[in-house]
Amino acid sequence: MTALIGLSTYMEQTVMGLWDRPAAVLPRVYTDCVIGAGGAVVGLPPQPPHPDAIERVLDGIDGLILTGGKDVDAALYGERAHPENDTPRPDRDAWELALVRAAIARDLPLLGICRGLQVLNVALGGTLVQHLPDVIGSNRYSYGNATFADNPVITVPGTRIGGMLGESLTVKSYHHQAINHLAEGLTVSARGDDGIIQAVDIDGMSFGVAVQWHPEETPDDLRLFAALIEAAQR
Repeated sequence: MTALIGLSTYMEQTVMGLWDRPAAVLPRVYTDCVIGAGGAVVGLPPQPPHPDAIERVLDGIDGLILTGGKDVDAALYGERAHPENDTPRPDRDAWELALVRAAIARDLPLLGICRGLQVLNVALGGTLVQHLPDVIGSNRYSYGNATFADNPVITVPGTRIGGMLGESLTVKSYHHQAINHLAEGLTVSARGDDGIIQAVDIDGMSFGVAVQWHPEETPDDLRLFAALIEAAQR
Protein backbone atom coordinates (compact mmCIF):
# COMPACT_ATOMS: atom_id res chain seq x y z
CA MET A 1 0.00 0.00 0.00
CA THR A 2 1.28 3.48 -0.88
CA ALA A 3 2.40 5.43 2.18
CA LEU A 4 0.61 8.76 2.73
CA ILE A 5 3.05 11.44 3.89
CA GLY A 6 1.85 14.64 5.52
CA LEU A 7 3.93 17.75 4.79
CA SER A 8 3.65 20.94 6.83
CA THR A 9 2.92 23.93 4.60
CA TYR A 10 3.51 27.65 4.67
CA MET A 11 0.76 30.24 5.06
CA GLU A 12 1.83 33.13 2.83
CA GLN A 13 0.34 36.05 0.94
CA THR A 14 0.12 34.58 -2.55
CA VAL A 15 -0.80 35.88 -5.99
CA MET A 16 -2.95 33.42 -7.97
CA GLY A 17 -4.22 34.99 -11.16
CA LEU A 18 -6.55 37.83 -10.12
CA TRP A 19 -6.37 36.89 -6.45
CA ASP A 20 -3.82 38.15 -3.91
CA ARG A 21 -4.60 36.64 -0.55
CA PRO A 22 -3.19 34.36 2.17
CA ALA A 23 -2.85 30.77 0.99
CA ALA A 24 -1.41 27.45 2.17
CA VAL A 25 1.53 26.84 -0.14
CA LEU A 26 4.60 24.60 -0.45
CA PRO A 27 7.33 24.48 -3.09
CA ARG A 28 6.63 21.66 -5.53
CA VAL A 29 10.10 20.16 -5.05
CA TYR A 30 8.96 18.69 -1.72
CA THR A 31 5.98 16.85 -3.16
CA ASP A 32 7.95 15.77 -6.24
CA CYS A 33 10.54 14.10 -4.01
CA VAL A 34 7.95 12.23 -1.95
CA ILE A 35 6.08 11.08 -5.05
CA GLY A 36 9.35 10.21 -6.79
CA ALA A 37 10.31 8.03 -3.84
CA GLY A 38 7.03 6.13 -4.05
CA GLY A 39 4.79 7.97 -1.61
CA ALA A 40 1.59 10.00 -1.79
CA VAL A 41 1.30 13.48 -0.26
CA VAL A 42 -1.15 15.58 1.72
CA GLY A 43 -0.58 19.16 2.88
CA LEU A 44 -0.91 20.12 6.56
CA PRO A 45 -1.47 23.91 6.71
CA PRO A 46 -1.12 25.83 9.98
CA GLN A 47 -4.24 25.65 12.14
CA PRO A 48 -5.15 25.81 15.83
CA PRO A 49 -3.31 22.90 17.51
CA HIS A 50 -6.26 21.43 19.38
CA PRO A 51 -5.26 18.00 20.70
CA ASP A 52 -8.17 16.28 18.94
CA ALA A 53 -7.26 17.93 15.64
CA ILE A 54 -3.63 16.86 16.00
CA GLU A 55 -4.64 13.26 16.72
CA ARG A 56 -7.12 13.13 13.83
CA VAL A 57 -4.51 14.46 11.41
CA LEU A 58 -1.85 12.00 12.55
CA ASP A 59 -4.35 9.13 12.44
CA GLY A 60 -4.75 9.82 8.73
CA ILE A 61 -1.09 9.76 7.65
CA ASP A 62 1.69 7.18 7.65
CA GLY A 63 4.61 9.60 7.98
CA LEU A 64 5.35 13.28 8.61
CA ILE A 65 7.71 15.80 7.03
CA LEU A 66 8.34 19.13 8.74
CA THR A 67 9.39 21.41 5.90
CA GLY A 68 11.56 24.53 5.72
CA GLY A 69 10.45 28.13 6.15
CA LYS A 70 10.67 31.13 8.46
CA ASP A 71 12.63 31.27 11.71
CA VAL A 72 11.14 29.77 14.86
CA ASP A 73 10.13 32.50 17.34
CA ALA A 74 13.08 32.99 19.70
CA ALA A 75 10.69 33.57 22.61
CA LEU A 76 9.78 29.88 22.41
CA TYR A 77 13.25 29.01 23.69
CA GLY A 78 13.52 31.93 26.10
CA GLU A 79 15.58 34.41 24.08
CA ARG A 80 15.18 37.86 22.58
CA ALA A 81 15.05 37.83 18.78
CA HIS A 82 18.16 38.70 16.79
CA PRO A 83 17.70 41.69 14.43
CA GLU A 84 18.21 39.40 11.43
CA ASN A 85 15.41 37.03 12.42
CA ASP A 86 12.22 36.67 10.41
CA THR A 87 8.99 38.09 11.77
CA PRO A 88 7.53 35.29 13.94
CA ARG A 89 4.83 33.05 12.52
CA PRO A 90 3.04 32.00 15.72
CA ASP A 91 0.35 30.00 13.92
CA ARG A 92 2.89 27.79 12.17
CA ASP A 93 5.12 27.49 15.24
CA ALA A 94 2.27 26.35 17.49
CA TRP A 95 0.91 23.88 14.93
CA GLU A 96 4.26 22.27 14.11
CA LEU A 97 5.48 22.09 17.71
CA ALA A 98 2.30 20.21 18.60
CA LEU A 99 2.55 17.97 15.52
CA VAL A 100 6.13 16.90 16.18
CA ARG A 101 5.56 16.20 19.89
CA ALA A 102 2.53 14.06 19.09
CA ALA A 103 4.30 12.27 16.24
CA ILE A 104 7.18 11.33 18.55
CA ALA A 105 4.77 10.14 21.22
CA ARG A 106 3.10 7.74 18.78
CA ASP A 107 6.35 6.76 16.97
CA LEU A 108 5.11 8.07 13.62
CA PRO A 109 7.94 8.07 11.04
CA LEU A 110 9.29 11.60 10.88
CA LEU A 111 11.67 13.66 8.73
CA GLY A 112 12.54 17.26 9.61
CA ILE A 113 14.03 19.55 6.95
CA CYS A 114 15.90 22.81 7.79
CA ARG A 115 13.29 24.69 9.87
CA GLY A 116 11.91 21.24 10.67
CA LEU A 117 15.15 20.36 12.48
CA GLN A 118 14.93 23.58 14.45
CA VAL A 119 11.26 23.05 15.34
CA LEU A 120 12.14 19.56 16.57
CA ASN A 121 14.97 20.81 18.77
CA VAL A 122 12.85 23.61 20.28
CA ALA A 123 9.89 21.26 20.79
CA LEU A 124 12.07 19.03 22.97
CA GLY A 125 13.60 21.87 25.00
CA GLY A 126 16.66 22.88 22.97
CA THR A 127 17.84 26.29 21.74
CA LEU A 128 19.13 27.75 18.49
CA VAL A 129 22.04 29.84 17.29
CA GLN A 130 20.01 32.76 15.99
CA HIS A 131 22.47 34.12 13.42
CA LEU A 132 25.32 31.88 12.32
CA PRO A 133 27.50 34.62 10.76
CA ASP A 134 27.95 36.02 14.29
CA VAL A 135 29.42 32.67 15.34
CA ILE A 136 31.31 31.37 12.31
CA GLY A 137 32.19 34.68 10.66
CA SER A 138 30.70 33.96 7.25
CA ASN A 139 27.43 33.48 5.39
CA ARG A 140 28.51 30.11 3.95
CA TYR A 141 25.16 28.53 4.86
CA SER A 142 22.92 31.24 3.42
CA TYR A 143 23.92 33.39 0.48
CA GLY A 144 20.48 34.99 0.28
CA ASN A 145 18.63 35.88 -2.92
CA ALA A 146 17.21 32.33 -3.18
CA THR A 147 20.67 30.88 -3.91
CA PHE A 148 21.46 27.59 -2.21
CA ALA A 149 25.00 27.06 -0.95
CA ASP A 150 26.96 23.81 -1.33
CA ASN A 151 28.47 22.62 1.95
CA PRO A 152 30.17 19.43 3.14
CA VAL A 153 28.55 17.27 5.82
CA ILE A 154 30.31 14.55 7.81
CA THR A 155 28.06 11.91 9.33
CA VAL A 156 28.54 10.15 12.65
CA PRO A 157 29.22 6.39 12.39
CA GLY A 158 26.56 4.20 13.94
CA THR A 159 23.75 6.73 13.54
CA ARG A 160 20.69 6.31 11.36
CA ILE A 161 21.75 9.24 9.15
CA GLY A 162 25.25 7.78 8.81
CA GLY A 163 23.83 4.41 7.80
CA MET A 164 21.60 5.98 5.15
CA LEU A 165 23.95 8.55 3.64
CA GLY A 166 27.48 7.22 4.12
CA GLU A 167 30.50 8.92 5.65
CA SER A 168 30.18 12.30 3.94
CA LEU A 169 28.23 14.19 1.32
CA THR A 170 27.78 17.66 -0.15
CA VAL A 171 24.42 19.27 0.59
CA LYS A 172 22.33 22.29 -0.39
CA SER A 173 22.13 24.83 2.46
CA TYR A 174 19.91 27.85 3.01
CA HIS A 175 19.83 28.70 6.72
CA HIS A 176 21.20 31.36 9.03
CA GLN A 177 20.29 29.49 12.22
CA ALA A 178 21.29 26.11 13.66
CA ILE A 179 21.08 24.04 16.82
CA ASN A 180 22.83 25.56 19.83
CA HIS A 181 21.89 23.58 22.95
CA LEU A 182 20.89 20.09 21.80
CA ALA A 183 17.59 18.91 23.26
CA GLU A 184 17.45 15.78 25.38
CA GLY A 185 16.25 12.87 23.29
CA LEU A 186 18.26 13.80 20.19
CA THR A 187 21.60 12.39 19.02
CA VAL A 188 23.88 14.33 16.68
CA SER A 189 24.23 12.31 13.47
CA ALA A 190 26.08 14.78 11.22
CA ARG A 191 28.10 17.99 11.46
CA GLY A 192 29.61 20.46 9.06
CA ASP A 193 33.38 20.71 8.73
CA ASP A 194 33.11 23.67 11.13
CA GLY A 195 31.32 21.64 13.82
CA ILE A 196 27.82 23.03 13.20
CA ILE A 197 25.18 20.37 13.82
CA GLN A 198 23.72 19.31 10.48
CA ALA A 199 21.54 16.32 11.38
CA VAL A 200 20.08 14.46 14.34
CA ASP A 201 18.50 11.11 15.07
CA ILE A 202 15.50 11.04 17.42
CA ASP A 203 16.24 8.59 20.21
CA GLY A 204 13.81 5.73 20.67
CA MET A 205 11.87 6.17 17.41
CA SER A 206 11.58 3.46 14.80
CA PHE A 207 12.36 6.17 12.24
CA GLY A 208 12.97 9.76 13.28
CA VAL A 209 15.60 12.03 11.70
CA ALA A 210 16.05 15.69 10.87
CA VAL A 211 18.57 17.52 8.69
CA GLN A 212 19.62 21.15 8.55
CA TRP A 213 20.06 21.11 4.77
CA HIS A 214 17.53 20.88 1.92
CA PRO A 215 17.43 17.35 0.45
CA GLU A 216 14.48 18.32 -1.73
CA GLU A 217 16.93 20.45 -3.74
CA THR A 218 18.86 17.36 -4.87
CA PRO A 219 16.09 15.32 -6.54
CA ASP A 220 18.64 12.85 -7.95
CA ASP A 221 19.25 11.66 -4.36
CA LEU A 222 15.99 10.54 -2.74
CA ARG A 223 17.51 8.37 -0.01
CA LEU A 224 16.01 10.30 2.91
CA PHE A 225 12.56 10.37 1.35
CA ALA A 226 12.75 6.70 0.37
CA ALA A 227 13.79 5.70 3.89
CA LEU A 228 10.89 7.66 5.39
CA ILE A 229 8.42 6.03 3.01
CA GLU A 230 9.82 2.56 3.69
CA ALA A 231 9.40 3.13 7.43
CA ALA A 232 5.90 4.50 6.89
CA GLN A 233 4.90 1.43 4.90
CA ARG A 234 6.04 -0.81 7.76
